[in-house]
Amino acid sequence: MARQSKKIREKGKLKLSSYFKKIDDGARVALVTDAGVCSSYAKRLKGMSGKVVGSRGKFKLLEIKDGNKLKTIIIHPVHLRKL
Repeated sequence: MARQSKKIREKGKLKLSSYFKKIDDGARVALVTDAGVCSSYAKRLKGMSGKVVGSRGKFKLLEIKDGNKLKTIIIHPVHLRKL
């Protein structure tokens, strides 16, 4: 099972720099769940990497390969980490 809680030094208020971070289109990123913010993507996609294709408001469109299919996920940048 994957860890769903934060480590002791990460607990508390969410860092605003991670909430408002800028990720350019075409950047390679990894999906990393932040337990402090509600997420609504499939848990099997956690840890996968993909490419940012565009944005919808403050959310990003992430294109990942799940098996042989290309899937597009709409996700908040707080759950993305640059590679």
